[in-house]
Amino acid sequence: VKKKMAAPPPPNTTLATKVSLTFSCKGLLDKDLTSKSDPIIQVMTYNHQKNWREVGRTEHIMNTHNPEFTKAIEIDYFFEEVQKLKIMVYDVDNATQNLGDDDFLGRHECTLGQIVASRIYTKELTYRSGSSAGTVTVVAEEMGQSNNEVSLKFQGQNLDKKDFLSKSDPYLEFAKDRGDGNFITVHRTNHIDNTLNPSWPEFKLDTKTLCSGNYDLQIRIAVYDYDENDDCDLIGHFHTTFTELSSCDGQKQWDLINPKKQKKKKSYKNSGIIILDSIKVERMSTFLEYVMSGCQINFTVGVDFTASNGNPTDPSSLHYFNPSGPNDYVQALTAVGEVCQDYDTDKQFPALGFGAKIPPNWQVSFEFPLNFNAQNPYCQGIHNIVAAYQSCVRTIQLYGPTNVAPIINHVTRFTQSVLAQHPPNTASNYFILLLLTDGVISDMADTVRAIVNASYLPISLIIVGVGNADFAQMDFLDCDEGKLRSNDGRDAMRDIVQFVPFRNFKNAPPGQLAKEVLAEVPKQVTEFFKLSGIPPLQPQQQQPLNFQPTI
Repeated sequence: VKKKMAAPPPPNTTLATKVSLTFSCKGLLDKDLTSKSDPIIQVMTYNHQKNWREVGRTEHIMNTHNPEFTKAIEIDYFFEEVQKLKIMVYDVDNATQNLGDDDFLGRHECTLGQIVASRIYTKELTYRSGSSAGTVTVVAEEMGQSNNEVSLKFQGQNLDKKDFLSKSDPYLEFAKDRGDGNFITVHRTNHIDNTLNPSWPEFKLDTKTLCSGNYDLQIRIAVYDYDENDDCDLIGHFHTTFTELSSCDGQKQWDLINPKKQKKKKSYKNSGIIILDSIKVERMSTFLEYVMSGCQINFTVGVDFTASNGNPTDPSSLHYFNPSGPNDYVQALTAVGEVCQDYDTDKQFPALGFGAKIPPNWQVSFEFPLNFNAQNPYCQGIHNIVAAYQSCVRTIQLYGPTNVAPIINHVTRFTQSVLAQHPPNTASNYFILLLLTDGVISDMADTVRAIVNASYLPISLIIVGVGNADFAQMDFLDCDEGKLRSNDGRDAMRDIVQFVPFRNFKNAPPGQLAKEVLAEVPKQVTEFFKLSGIPPLQPQQQQPLNFQPTI
């Protein structure tokens, strides 16, 4: 029995999403003696070298305190990064490009995440003294072609025979132009045994993968003869574009060309033909469409307080508070939380602990609020989660075992209670659970079942392993290949787990941990809503979440 053809390496999908920012101001300061100001906006970003760099500026508008700028500023957007912005307003007094010699009118600092998560972002401008200097309003719009999902079905006819004792075992391979004349493989079908007239099952690709969203990009479609023990032989290939593929209203066919054979034989015609039986294109909503339409990204943290962390008063403990800097738990919580908090309007985050004996009865608990307030387990902002954690460590007794399922089930119930407050099948909320743990999971079967159940809800699970334990189990939960299955036979609807060991990021630049664990979240969000058939919220559905269920 021949093995299935291995999938190609995943293509580089870290293509930036571009957003366009447009600006207006109200009530600007008056710096001109005889007329109103002539304002211009300059936008700066804080780069990885910890420097402010200009990304663009608007036109300047004459004689107004309430400008509405028409020149938009384009910027690359990454969900997984905290992208700090500084919005500077000046009164243009001369024709030089240097704004340093113009009058300063006000400034505002924020993140790009805060802007895209708001339907309309309006904030106060401040002057050098800290006094109010009017307001600035920013509207973000996603740019570029939308991402579509393409269903394709091909067949081949009269392919060249490549095997001595049998017919060929053909499969399709898709590659796209990298932009330098070279091609990168993005998809392979399974091979079909022993046939020169294959009919491959329908498969799906998104247009970002297939052609980087550029419908006129060259796509190379090749047919190979599969060989388990040797290099696969090229039968032939042809070039096309997504524009050409999608214009087919019936069957379309291409000659397969084998360059070596074509060179040898003047009478060479082809090495078979490929026929496109059907193509269906379905528009896919983007992550930003969900966020900009009002989908709240809710953040919850679960902290491991089992005894294997070590006595918090011992400098070797993972929960030790070192005066020289935050411990690994605080660093991981802060890195991930600072990204997620921009997408939650009220900044109220449930913070939970597990694996400790807690007051007043000193019973072991696997789901207790860090602030010990069961009626209001929320912390306002990430800094207050850190404060609650530090207070909690001094109050509890570390114990065990490392039972993770209760926290996941807890967030599942919480998710269900929030969704119950909204109309059914609306993209109102998505939930991220950050689980910080130091070791081997004790209740693996229950944890798998909890993750499988959570995969049917708008939930993503991020696990950060703290310390030097063996985290092999976590790689099993983070199953990029295949799907988790619980011991009762239920398959996960989708992969919702992302695991990283914190030790891999000890010496990495700030923000690298968050980039690693959050990069998949936009895909997980859109995948859940697509599988559930839920489009972005419509304007009449966009209502802020003002309900906080008791956990």
